[in-house]
Order: sequence, then C-alpha cells, then structure tokens
Amino acid sequence: MKIGNDSNKEVKIFVKNIHMSAYKLRRVVNQIRGHSYGEAVMILEFMPYRACYPVLKLVSNAAENANHKMGLRKADLFVSEVKVDAGSFAKRLRLRAQGRNYPIHKPTCHITIILKKKSVYKEEL
Repeated sequence: MKIGNDSNKEVKIFVKNIHMSAYKLRRVVNQIRGHSYGEAVMILEFMPYRACYPVLKLVSNAAENANHKMGLRKADLFVSEVKVDAGSFAKRLRLRAQGRNYPIHKPTCHITIILKKKSVYKEEL
C-alpha cells in the first residue's frame, strides 16, 4: 500500500547541444543512474572527468525545480532515468598542405534526466 498521494511525482529536465561527445557523457551518467540525489551529487563532484560539470548542474537544477515548484525535499529524490542522445555535428575545415582541407566534426549531445520521489510502502499485516 502506498502512503501519500504524491509518490509518483517526477521532474523531467533536459538540455540540448552540449559541446561534448555522447560517449564521454554516457561514461559519467551510467554511474549515477538509480542513486539518490545526495549520492549522485557526491559521485559527480569526485569523478575526475570534464563531463561531470554539465551533468552536476543539470541534476542540481532539477532538484531545485522539484523543491520550488512541487514542494519535494531533495533527500526524497532519486535519479530514475538518465538518457544521453547524440546531437548534430558542428562541421569545420582544417586547411592542409597543397590546397587541401580535411573535415573536422565537433560532436554535440542532448541530456535528459528524470528525478522521482522515493515511494514508501507499508506492509499489511
């Protein structure tokens, strides 16, 4: 039996066109999937990757939105779903010898994070 009527509330937040490879971001977000908000922030602060910074900003922003708009406590939230999708490539040209040029592809990606409230179950006797 679920206690409370707001046990299925969720906060969905996304950001588009981050100038970073989706492969590098997936390495980071796979570590926080399923963890509570506090654990996810701690993991992101101590990982040595540059990709942690935009994910940390996004998780913190989602928790603030849940607190401000829905009245949910940060301690009650957990990361239920994290998705990183590849975006478009910014295409540039590198000038080379003898009038040639080589293409440079600068990748972008999109991040979607869903925070849900931890549901509390009561055992029936």
